[in-house]
Amino acid sequence: MSERVASTGRVVVLVLPDVNLLDLGGPVQVFDAAAHLGAGYRLEYASDAEEAVSAQGLRLAGFAGLPPTAPGDLVLVPGPRLRPDEPLVPGSVTRWLRTAERCGARIASVCSGAAALGEAGLLDGRRCTTHWSLIEAMRQRYPAARVQDGVLYVHDGPVSTSAGISSGIDLALSLVERDHGPALAAAVARELVVYLRRNGSASQISPFLQHRSHLHPAVHRVQDHLAQHLDAPHTLAELAAVAHLSPRGLSRAFGAAIGITPLEYQQQLRLERASRLLADTDLGVDAVATRCGFRDVRHFRRLFSARYGMPPSEARKHTR
Repeated sequence: MSERVASTGRVVVLVLPDVNLLDLGGPVQVFDAAAHLGAGYRLEYASDAEEAVSAQGLRLAGFAGLPPTAPGDLVLVPGPRLRPDEPLVPGSVTRWLRTAERCGARIASVCSGAAALGEAGLLDGRRCTTHWSLIEAMRQRYPAARVQDGVLYVHDGPVSTSAGISSGIDLALSLVERDHGPALAAAVARELVVYLRRNGSASQISPFLQHRSHLHPAVHRVQDHLAQHLDAPHTLAELAAVAHLSPRGLSRAFGAAIGITPLEYQQQLRLERASRLLADTDLGVDAVATRCGFRDVRHFRRLFSARYGMPPSEARKHTR
């Protein structure tokens, strides 16, 4: 897996005819919320026509064509309603997508937007996904693509794809996490009142949100502090100072709010972050352990194996 180009913060949203509004609005809301939380995303909208009508009948206008892109830009392709008797994507769009990918832009599609990437040849040899109802048609039309089912989204190099409709939100949260870390992605998900979910299973909820449904402000402060300083050592006394409680009071508050201790919660966060680093980077197991705050690599290997049912080295193989 090659090293990713750093994000420029620019998100170019490709608006195709008959675009589905939730495919468009869900991910855009994620990047907008992230920008308001300091992420620095800048949204702009592109089309090969001056206006487009959504699948739900909303007229969208004011487009200025298909702009040049730069390395680290993100091109987002929300899914259109596909019509069997019409071309999937205009040739001008497929040429623009190919140029954007060649120049180093990242490309991400939502739902049927994967068809635009397929028409441009960007899925050849890559793992990808789309809406469940389009899986078999994608496999037939793009035989060189490695179309996956049963997953929410897939990252393969600079190209990312997501399943149907609302999973575009999950994909966008994952991209925010890649750019700015899990704490900000969790903050965006809380802002939008959605679960932060991991690739492959809509039922798996990240520890960054799993224990956030309580209303205890002191516990929330400590959870935020731990998420933002995963690689740092923490004592119960230090965390109690963050919460403005005594160490005993913090332990009681954590137990009442989420049923585990602060240090058990920290361990869950560290293991979750380690699993993402193993999936998304080429860092070695020792480097992942260090980055996630584990000082003893052997201890990290034991904890990881106990939580995920496989050693870290095997976990990496299962994500590739």
